[in-house]
Amino acid sequence: MKSNPMSTNEHWNRIYSTKMTNELGWYEAQPVPSRGLIQNCCVSKDSPIIDIGSGTSTLISDLLGEGYENISALDISQAALSKAKSFLGEHLSKKVQWIIKDITSEIDDFEIPKVEIWHDRAVLHFLVDEEDRERYLFQLKKAVVPAGYVIISAFALDGAEKCSGLDVVRYDSRKLCTFLGESFTLIESFNYKYSMPSGGKRPFVYTRFQRH
Repeated sequence: MKSNPMSTNEHWNRIYSTKMTNELGWYEAQPVPSRGLIQNCCVSKDSPIIDIGSGTSTLISDLLGEGYENISALDISQAALSKAKSFLGEHLSKKVQWIIKDITSEIDDFEIPKVEIWHDRAVLHFLVDEEDRERYLFQLKKAVVPAGYVIISAFALDGAEKCSGLDVVRYDSRKLCTFLGESFTLIESFNYKYSMPSGGKRPFVYTRFQRH
C-alpha cells in the first residue's frame, strides 16, 4: 500500500491538467496495435470491454466508431477522463461508462463490471509494489469472464526505466505469463517501438491472453 494514497492521484491529475493531450509522452493519434489486438478477439460489438488507465486515449473514440457498444473507461485521474469526455462530446460520452478509481484500491473498494476484453496499455508497468500488482491481478480476475481476453502492453525489457518521473517495471511476454498465472493462455505477442510526440522511440511489448 502506498504511504500516501492520494499522491498517485495528484500526480496524474497534475499531468493531465497542465499538458495538452498531444504533448503527453504516451499519446497515440492512432492506437493501431491495441485496435488490432481487440479486433483479433472476434467478440461481438455488444461485448463488454474495459480500458484500464484510459486517460485521454483515442482508443475509446475508435472503438465507438467501429460499432462497439459496451465500453468502460477506468482511470485514476478525474482530469483525464473529463478531457476524454469533452473530446467525445456529449452524445458519444454518454455511451461510455466512466470509472474514476485507482486499480490498486482496497480490494472491496469498488466493483469493475464483468468484461470479455480487459485492455491495459501502460498501466501495469507503473505498479512497482508487489501489493499493488496483487490488487491489480485480483481486480482483473474478478472482472474477466471465462474465455475472455486480456490485452496488456508494457515497457519491454529494453524499454524506459522511468516514465513521467515515476519508476516502472519492464516486461516481456514470459514475465507477463508468469504474472497472470496458469488461468490464462498467451495467444499472441509482439514487440513494438512506439514513436513519442517528441520523436523519441520507446520499446513496448504487446500481449493478448485468453482465460481458460
